[in-house]
Amino acid sequence: MDSETQKPGNLNVPAKDLPVTPEMQDFRSSMQWRIFRIMAEFVEGFEFIADYKRSVSIFGSTRDSKATHKWYEEARKLGTLLAKEGFAVVTGGGPGIMEAGNRGASEGGGASVGINIQLPMEQRVNPYVNRAKGFHYFFTRKLMLTFSAQAYVYFPGGFGTLDEFTEIITLIQTKKIATHIPVILVGREFWGPFDEWMRTVVYEKDHAIDEQDRNIYTIVDTAEEAMEIVRNSPPRTAF
Repeated sequence: MDSETQKPGNLNVPAKDLPVTPEMQDFRSSMQWRIFRIMAEFVEGFEFIADYKRSVSIFGSTRDSKATHKWYEEARKLGTLLAKEGFAVVTGGGPGIMEAGNRGASEGGGASVGINIQLPMEQRVNPYVNRAKGFHYFFTRKLMLTFSAQAYVYFPGGFGTLDEFTEIITLIQTKKIATHIPVILVGREFWGPFDEWMRTVVYEKDHAIDEQDRNIYTIVDTAEEAMEIVRNSPPRTAF
């Protein structure tokens, strides 16, 4: 495990439960210093994620919730399947579904990567991550989670999962990133009503998207179905 993940006091809780720490009221709070800090996070983040030429990013609920309990083992299974086929599993490094994906990757003998939240004296990281990188800014962290992945897999989750999902499908819709990257939603019971709302309200009633936009994502129910889509996807050559 990286030395960064061995610091005492690591936390493994949902982001909303992390301690709030005020910004230091000195030169570090100035706009100029923040710009340099952001630049540094981009440089260090790209250097870190560039080591993983074949990766899949997994998202989902971090809470001790019904969604997590139901889908934990499926995410764990997917992590193992990915690891055994040579994919690094990249998550946000936290609990819940992220922990499950990392756990499966670790058990499968693969790279289990956590792109996690950096706190002043510790990191939020689950025990199954074998290499981690902490970020102060959420937006730099989110970019590293998605920049070079060959596929994106979303298990049931809350605001964070929905934010990450809708941003990616918007980038694909607007052709800001490659349109062939699989976006896989695991759990028909959870994602089916969303897809129905997109069809009946967003498309048919309000005409806010095109009919083919719903083809950007695919809904499945099992780790094996998700793995088959990943297996047949073209490689991503971001680096």
